[in-house]
Amino acid sequence: MPFLNRVEAGRRLAKALAGWRDEDPVVFALPRGGVPVAAEIAAAFHAPLDLVLVRKLGVPRQPELAMGAVVDGAEPITVCNEEIIAGAQIAPADFEAVRARELAEIERRRRFYLGSRPPVRVEGRCAIVVDDGIATGATVRAALRAIRRRAPARLVLATPVAPRDVVADLCDEADAVVCLETPEPFWAVGAAYLDFGQVEDEAVIATLARFPPDEGSARPSLQP
Repeated sequence: MPFLNRVEAGRRLAKALAGWRDEDPVVFALPRGGVPVAAEIAAAFHAPLDLVLVRKLGVPRQPELAMGAVVDGAEPITVCNEEIIAGAQIAPADFEAVRARELAEIERRRRFYLGSRPPVRVEGRCAIVVDDGIATGATVRAALRAIRRRAPARLVLATPVAPRDVVADLCDEADAVVCLETPEPFWAVGAAYLDFGQVEDEAVIATLARFPPDEGSARPSLQP
């Protein structure tokens, strides 16, 4: 059955994740679409909510087609989809131009969404990384690698919908993957929702405001 909207999907995910509720969890959302999903999990678990700022690297003439992803950090992690890069004949200079543009967007979002808000403490805790759905897995893979650098005791990926083969591949990046629906054939993330309207920047900020900064948070080093 399709999800009514991201809120309903988040509530269903929270039930599926109940086994990690008592493991001192911290919930990370991929903005913007992952934020309302993750907020339901964080609220159900009385857990802190934070963002992991990652951007898809779209093919220049087909921006919806991911040739990779880049995630925020002192040393930004880049994930490449070599098959797409080769098939689309992407020159290294073109790839770097897209990467630079998306890193600038990540910095804009950091200032706009988070301001001086400190990130949550992750080391030794159960980190749950949440998106509203996964297509190729490039952005989520980059996000998981960035959070793994921060030494969580356990790293869990949670999403309402994703292709079955992508879920299998991502099991190498997370300690556990919770995915509610793996439709075959897989058409698009939005096809799993009755309401898949765009999440605006203002909604992200308003959602974060519902969750006070984690006590004892300190800005971590993302270097290995």
